[in-house]
Amino acid sequence: MKECGKNSSSPCAACKLLRRRCGHDCVFAPYFPADEPHKFANVHKVFGASNVSKMLQELPEQKRGDAVSSMVYEANARVRDPVYGCVGAISSLQQQIDMLRTQLAMAQAEVVQLRLRQSTNITNSPPNSGSPIMGSQPKGYFHMDLDVDQSNTFNEPMWPY
Repeated sequence: MKECGKNSSSPCAACKLLRRRCGHDCVFAPYFPADEPHKFANVHKVFGASNVSKMLQELPEQKRGDAVSSMVYEANARVRDPVYGCVGAISSLQQQIDMLRTQLAMAQAEVVQLRLRQSTNITNSPPNSGSPIMGSQPKGYFHMDLDVDQSNTFNEPMWPY
């Protein structure tokens, strides 16, 4: 009799961990190859082999690969963060997005402030104030003085939540 799938002579990672014979009809074999034992170990630790087997048997074969990928991802997240799992990772990423949005809004406000300051400097300066002999040129539109007033930068958020 063939073991663990069609052409393999060694048991799949699941059967190896569970110390059982891996038959040709093993539901785990296509998704937990022998050379990736950690993959099944975490899934088994979090979901249990019996539950994983039941889930896989209830699904059509074309959806099993995606289900295994999801279980492996969730199991790895649960091993790293036993309380929150994937939700903890998602929450952390959402906090990073919120922080980056705030920083982006502050940077955009600073750019607007600098452009306004520059445009008032251009309109208030007398024409041809620079001397061509001294090498001084009038400032272009995109030239920015980097004197930034940061006293009001962190006091209030840029938009309501």
